[in-house]
Amino acid sequence: MAGDLLDNRGGGDASWQWPAIHSEGIKFGGIATAISLAVMFFGTSWLGWPLLALSAGVFAFFRDPERVVPKQDEAIVAPADGLVTLIEQVEPPLEMQLADAEGYKGLGNTPVTRISIFMSVFDVHINRAPIGGVVRRVVYIPGKFMNADIDKASEENERQHILIEREDGLKIGFTQIAGLVARRIVPFVKSGDYLAVGQRVGLIRFGSRVDVYLPQGTESAVLLGQKTIAGETVLARVGQQKLIEGIAQ
Repeated sequence: MAGDLLDNRGGGDASWQWPAIHSEGIKFGGIATAISLAVMFFGTSWLGWPLLALSAGVFAFFRDPERVVPKQDEAIVAPADGLVTLIEQVEPPLEMQLADAEGYKGLGNTPVTRISIFMSVFDVHINRAPIGGVVRRVVYIPGKFMNADIDKASEENERQHILIEREDGLKIGFTQIAGLVARRIVPFVKSGDYLAVGQRVGLIRFGSRVDVYLPQGTESAVLLGQKTIAGETVLARVGQQKLIEGIAQ
């Protein structure tokens, strides 16, 4: 299915398949499995079997399924699987406001809509590009490991800012934020890289959050409490500002 073109009129060929496991997962899952088998062989089976089940959970955490990415110029897609926990008007982070040393402009300090997506340990943790374009900056900031579900995690937790600029000048900034359990942000990209919309850009180990800063004049197309799928869910459409309401049921 990877690389196939599919449409909303039945075009293409889709079938279920086991999701791939990212190389990070093969390493950690292999270590966990080896420990489990050693405990079963040299210790007791009653402890080995739960550890073996935990090893399977480690592999599942690092799963990397294929996604069908919308090909629409106005669409901004979700960079993460998870739950929309915050939608609010804020200034972009200082690290993404100003022009950089090469003269590329940032997002400015005018308040924009920020959408926060919380990823539990049960979600896929591969993050994807919300738009296609050039990576203008990647800024890593050490910090704390508070609950990523609270607002101040955006300013105090360990985090990594990524700014992407499209060919038409549209800029989207998003931030990978470590949480209580997450202890490492793993980037796949660097400044100067050219990305396609929905392309994999990194992962955060074991529970975390991603903040997305929409362009000025654009509002969220998702609701608080909604689940998103990285690379597939349309977070917003450029220039769309209409109110959208929903009912939890």
